[in-house]
Amino acid sequence: MSAELPPPPDTYQRFVARFPKLGEAWGLLAEGGQEGSLSERERRLVKLALAIGAAREGAVHSAARKAPAAGISRAELEQVVALAASTIGLPATVAAWTWVQDV
Repeated sequence: MSAELPPPPDTYQRFVARFPKLGEAWGLLAEGGQEGSLSERERRLVKLALAIGAAREGAVHSAARKAPAAGISRAELEQVVALAASTIGLPATVAAWTWVQDV
C-alpha cells in the first residue's frame, strides 16, 4: 500500500545540508518510531493527530504531504482534524484545517 514519499521541502534539505549531524539524529528518531505494531498508515494518522494537538504547522504540513503514500485519503485527513475540535477547541481546529488545506 505504501507508495514513494514526496521529497522533503527545500528548506529542510538546506538545513540538513548545513547541519548534517542534526539530520542524522532526526533520521534515527524517525527510525525509532517505526518500531512497534502500528502500520505505516496508522503511524501517519497518529503523527497527524499529534502535530495538530501540538499546534505544529510544519508537522501538520509534513503529515498531510506524506499521507497519500500511506494510502490515506483527503477525507481521512479531514476527519482527524475534525476529531481534534472537542479536545483543542474550534479556533485551533480551524487553524489545523487550513494547514491541511495548504498541502
